[in-house]
Amino acid sequence: MNNYIRIIYIIFLVVNVGNPLFAQNKLTVEQAIIATIENNYDIQLLRNDSSSYALDNKYARAAFLPRLNATGGVVFTNNNQKQKLADGSKRQSNGLRSSNLSGSVQLNWTLFDGLKMFATRDKLAQFVQLGELSIKNQVVNSVAAVTNNYYIIVRQKQLLKAIEEQMSINEERVKVAEKKLSVGLGAKPELLQGKVDLNAQIAARLQQQTLIEQLKERLNQLMNVELSARYDVSDSITFADDIILGDIVGTVESTNPQLQLIKKNIDIGYLTLKERKAERFPVVTFNSAYNYSKTDNKTVINPFSTLYNRNNGFNYGLGINIPILNGFNTKRQIQQAQLDIDYLSISYKYQKAQIDLGITNAFKSYELQKKTLALEEENIILAKENVNISLERLRLGISTYLELRETQKSLELAYDRLIAARYNTKLAETELLRLKGELAK
Repeated sequence: MNNYIRIIYIIFLVVNVGNPLFAQNKLTVEQAIIATIENNYDIQLLRNDSSSYALDNKYARAAFLPRLNATGGVVFTNNNQKQKLADGSKRQSNGLRSSNLSGSVQLNWTLFDGLKMFATRDKLAQFVQLGELSIKNQVVNSVAAVTNNYYIIVRQKQLLKAIEEQMSINEERVKVAEKKLSVGLGAKPELLQGKVDLNAQIAARLQQQTLIEQLKERLNQLMNVELSARYDVSDSITFADDIILGDIVGTVESTNPQLQLIKKNIDIGYLTLKERKAERFPVVTFNSAYNYSKTDNKTVINPFSTLYNRNNGFNYGLGINIPILNGFNTKRQIQQAQLDIDYLSISYKYQKAQIDLGITNAFKSYELQKKTLALEEENIILAKENVNISLERLRLGISTYLELRETQKSLELAYDRLIAARYNTKLAETELLRLKGELAK
């Protein structure tokens, strides 16, 4: 199966996550990530915003084109007129009809506006990149959330297996106690305590199963699939073995999406400042028009009035609008744009310091948990061996159930520490990759 077919197959499984067919499959963390990237509502909303920016940028060059408008109209009149002239004569007529036809095509072209149109064009292009970075940032955060939630389920599944292992030991305890009691070598309280401990483990298993189902519902919500979807998850937690602190710190400014977003907003802020400064310059425009009008009077009351008149022609010229005083509004807007840039620059430095601190702490936690994990892997072997020895001693009658319970408790705590170390190691690893911005790769 080549890579292309494999990808299509994974997407098919994720899209059909609610089908009975999928219920028979195991959901991998890669499939969960694909479903999240495809379906997550937050990512979809940002994709819509990014499409809007791209649409605006598509028409950015229209700002350099002239504006062309056409108008037209026709008017019909039917008037009654009465006139009294200076020589005392009077004229009066009813039903004077006329028509007027007019049309015009105007062209307005901005030739110079202080280079504002160029800054606006560049600003629209920067907004497209801002939209892409916003999607990347949300994808990184969403992937981190779904990864952590997935491995929480794996953690709880491992705890469930540990509980079931304890149940099998308690079942053996009950069998040994029943056998000893039947031959008169045991005491009933030992049997009763064994059953109580077994029932407690059964109750713990039910609670653990319910918790796993609840966590799966949360994972379904993050993936934006049907809440009733049923599947199994992996049994193990895998780790990356190539995380180097120097690589993360050295490239974080160019890879962390949060820092890239602030940088992009600073770039947009400088372009906004250019737009504001351009408003200090005069605006030069080229204007032209072609006008046409025709008046047709059927009758006139005054013999010196025209019965027919037509006027058409082309005119053109230059216009200039020089800003002189507007209440210092332009100066205020320039100062405000500069303050916005200063604010973003400070915000960048603060965010960079926070991310550097987060990387340092996450890497320290990552190193600590790896060492703890290695220690607990050794401890679990010792604890299991100790339980097996205690159980065998109990069968031979040279030990008591209290000794076995003590070793069981040690095994239970060892499992808790081991599984917690596995999950915490993965948590620290995911946080490091999130801060570096590599989870979306």
